[in-house]
Amino acid sequence: MKSAIRRRVLSAAVALAACTALPFAASPAFAQNAGKPKVALVMKSLANEFFLTMENGAKDYQQHNTDKFDLITNGIKDETDTAAQIRIVEQMIVSKVDAIVIAPADSKALVPVIKKAADAGIIVVNIDNRLDQDVLKSKDLNVPFVGPDNRKGARKVGDYLAKHLKKGDEVGIIEGVSTTTNAQQRTAGFKDAMDAAGMKVVALQSGDWEIDKGNAVASQILNANPNVKALLCGNDNMAIGAVSAVRAAGKTGKVQVVGYDNIGAIKPMLKDGRVLATADQYAAKQAVFGIDVALKAIAGHKKQSELSTVVETPVDLVTK
Repeated sequence: MKSAIRRRVLSAAVALAACTALPFAASPAFAQNAGKPKVALVMKSLANEFFLTMENGAKDYQQHNTDKFDLITNGIKDETDTAAQIRIVEQMIVSKVDAIVIAPADSKALVPVIKKAADAGIIVVNIDNRLDQDVLKSKDLNVPFVGPDNRKGARKVGDYLAKHLKKGDEVGIIEGVSTTTNAQQRTAGFKDAMDAAGMKVVALQSGDWEIDKGNAVASQILNANPNVKALLCGNDNMAIGAVSAVRAAGKTGKVQVVGYDNIGAIKPMLKDGRVLATADQYAAKQAVFGIDVALKAIAGHKKQSELSTVVETPVDLVTK
């Protein structure tokens, strides 16, 4: 498993390096453009290591391509502050950026302001958390999504967990912000795996992607369901909180914990077994691919309606 992961990560790194070296070789019109495009990367909470990694990846990409584009990065204080993220997008519209690459805090609430940006001639690319397709259709808006299949990634984690459980075991799911598509898809993937293996999902609560909320929810689940054998967490922040709850309940080694994101803070927990598995969706790679899609659209003088619908990025199982 470790060897396979190394090969996948190496392949991703090679692909990313190639992309960095020659990001726009097929777009000579872009090179003839005297003014560099301004790209705004709008993320969720930078207190979440996943988005800090995303920001650092984007900045590194820009530093290797300083003659190609300028980069503005923004993040909100916490992952549920949708209003603050809407204000950031409005500020970017006023600033007349050429492109916005956004990881939306809410799959529906951000659509109107994104529509406003697109109407202003700004290229918008959606990464990480997919915007709600029905709401986009209601606004007659096409926004390309660059990111992983979250359901598939969570299914990989859930399938691996199932190998360490017995049929009929009780499990709990700690979901991210429930109004986000990626939270819903990860929960669906976890359920797919548990249903296929014959496990019983006895609890499903939102931990809002946060460590403290994940800890509180995990404690509630463990207290209400003393026979729970595993907690499936929609991201690694909530998994870290769940690990603390398991320890406080005196159930270390008796309740398995899995996460999603493969942030740096989770690696020691994978190593010593406090966390059984997670999924790597390559935060930096998502940002780079999203920026690249936006820049190629600008170079090709494409309209928002002409952009591809989905660019799927990798997601891989990570274990000890």
